[in-house]
Amino acid sequence: MSNYIEAGAIIALATSLSLWQEAFGFDDGVVGLVAALSANAFGAAIGAAIGGPLCDRLGRKFIYTYDLIVFMIGALLVTFSSGLAMLLAGVILMGIAVGAGVPASWTYIAEEAPDAQRAAHVGTAQLAWSIGPAVGFLLAVVVGPLGLLGSRLIFLHLFVIALITWWVRRGLPESRRWKEERAAATSAGTRVSFFSGMIGLLREPRNWSALAFLLGVYGLWNTVAGQAGIFQPRVYEAAGLEDPVQQNLLQVLVWGLTAAATYFGFMRYGDRASRRWLYFAGAALGIVGWVVLIYAPPGMVSLLVFAVAWGVSAGIGAQAFYGLWTAELFATRYRASAQGLLFMLARVMVGLLSLVFPVLLSTIGLGNLGLVILGLLVAALVVGTVWAPKTEGKTLEQIEQERYGRTVPLPADVPANR
Repeated sequence: MSNYIEAGAIIALATSLSLWQEAFGFDDGVVGLVAALSANAFGAAIGAAIGGPLCDRLGRKFIYTYDLIVFMIGALLVTFSSGLAMLLAGVILMGIAVGAGVPASWTYIAEEAPDAQRAAHVGTAQLAWSIGPAVGFLLAVVVGPLGLLGSRLIFLHLFVIALITWWVRRGLPESRRWKEERAAATSAGTRVSFFSGMIGLLREPRNWSALAFLLGVYGLWNTVAGQAGIFQPRVYEAAGLEDPVQQNLLQVLVWGLTAAATYFGFMRYGDRASRRWLYFAGAALGIVGWVVLIYAPPGMVSLLVFAVAWGVSAGIGAQAFYGLWTAELFATRYRASAQGLLFMLARVMVGLLSLVFPVLLSTIGLGNLGLVILGLLVAALVVGTVWAPKTEGKTLEQIEQERYGRTVPLPADVPANR
């Protein structure tokens, strides 16, 4: 549910940006700023930088207890915003909550999953992440006649679901693996600080190659997906589809296919098929989709080909594998810190492009901007296909032993006594 809410927050803003722009009278530069500070970019980056280390320091459940409170405050501010400042405050708070929640949820699911079904369980996060936008765009169609009021109602629905989710998940137990690690630290008389996870992560040379690999897989792909998530209606307009209802319905198709591909593709075959070739298929299909959208003759056929290709590719592509590989390639003691650092860097990359994307789209056009989009996607395909790790079927402890040759200790400079 947290993944549904977090993805829904991005789409709620994507479907309403033009309405907020019209209501509050700001230009395309401010549109880029709002998008960059949202859950899609810098807002989530701030939350990830804080939430990842806190998740390793205080536990996965600690983040679950408090992050949705921040989210709900932000959702209410956006729902009842009367000006740009209030809108920005709400957007930023929702972004911080999303950034804190994602490392906790993906880490928790991977740590609690059966070892032989880790991809299937991690895929549930991607599944919910896909359903959130599908529902969000469908709601945008339903409440479209209400204008800005309809968009406010979408944010209000996110508040209500966040409240229910926060209440229900208070009963979640803490991660078993995290508790075992913390018990070992306590027995050794080691004090674990906010920075312990990040220090341990960055001190281990083997982690640098894993960080670079995952940033190449997820950071590059997500820089494109982040623009598609928040600006896709504007991209469709540049491609010749100007009707907002048709734009939103096309996005419902995209995300519906992403959910289907996640369930029938990644969740069913991620633990038993070659992950390298499954990733390659998703990445290649995404490139095909964007080539058709950008350079094929405009029309409904091109739009539908894009929707099918991009939707399916996202279900078996970079984000699902990122959530899986990030859990597998880092030791428990700094797993969430690695998630937080990578998610932060990926969202910063999205934010930097978001600051100028609307302006570039209107000035140099989709054809020229498409060269940047395709370059990022091709690079992500190469990185993920060439350096894909072979970790399926192994326990997290086995992977840790293989990668590090030992059980990873806490940073040596963390002082004793607790």
